[in-house]
Amino acid sequence: MVSSSGNPEFRMIDANGVRLRAAVAGEGPLVVLVHGFPESWAAWRHQIGPIAEAGFKVCAIDCRGYGGSDRPHPVEAYDLETMTADIAGVVAAEGGGAPGVLIGHDWGAHLVWHTALLHPDRIRAVAALSVPFLGVAERALIDAVRPVYGDRGKFFYQEYFQKEGVAEAEAERDLNAFVRRFYFWLSGEAPDGLGNGRPASGGVLDGLPDPDPFPGWMTEEDIAYLVSEFRQSGLRGPLNRYRNQHRDVAFLTPWRGQKIQQPAFFIGGERDLVLSMVPGLDMIAAMRRNVPNLTGAVMLEGCGHWTQQERPQEVTAALVGWLKGLPAQERESATTPTP
Repeated sequence: MVSSSGNPEFRMIDANGVRLRAAVAGEGPLVVLVHGFPESWAAWRHQIGPIAEAGFKVCAIDCRGYGGSDRPHPVEAYDLETMTADIAGVVAAEGGGAPGVLIGHDWGAHLVWHTALLHPDRIRAVAALSVPFLGVAERALIDAVRPVYGDRGKFFYQEYFQKEGVAEAEAERDLNAFVRRFYFWLSGEAPDGLGNGRPASGGVLDGLPDPDPFPGWMTEEDIAYLVSEFRQSGLRGPLNRYRNQHRDVAFLTPWRGQKIQQPAFFIGGERDLVLSMVPGLDMIAAMRRNVPNLTGAVMLEGCGHWTQQERPQEVTAALVGWLKGLPAQERESATTPTP
């Protein structure tokens, strides 16, 4: 796989009762990179090297269920309580006793926001790509959007992902086609309305083209690497994250109304379908109300969902600038173990 990350060291990290594979590079305050669906540590291939060169220890993990990490079978093994504890465990294992910085994309963004909320002593700052923090959820997203999608006979991919084995079978039938078609659907190059109008009874790939050639930000070698990772891990673990929405809402009840207090940063794509998933909701404005120490929200013109892969230079520069701009005492605290 073509990579601009130099030569990170791959290691297994014991965290929260599982072993997670991570690509680790650099020395200094800890920065943990958390990917989304359907990705791997390699989603950060363009950022690992530059962040390490900027004076940080970078740890890009494979979340549980992915790539070289452990893959528990039960659905509940992928709930929010468990996976945020995984990330807090990585910080404890790799941070030398100091709190760490988290950066996440997609589901990884959702996870890092909530790790900052649930484990504030471990997390000193948090950045998210694509998925803003809208406050602690009071209802599951699949329930909130059902009047817009399912009740009108329209397809919603997260609803489709709920039944065990169905989406796995569709994706694993041809992993190369799955990666190419799914990634293109949510990219900035996809035509407006691609995938709209699918009936609720359809599959996630129905009506999605396999572009030839694929947009240049993801090479054939990059695609082949990701396909090989899913041949190893399968899609059950990654899809199980979607199957815990009601469990997550119940778990978060004691935290309703609480805000993210750490220094925070957000990067999104103006053509990211995630940001328009709920019609009429200004997600960026909602995030600002729930993240009082948000220092910036960068929106990339023409960029789709795969933010750090579609626009590697802009995203890397923004993240490095934000990391270097953390208050001096915040940066120093990450190099001094707590008592």
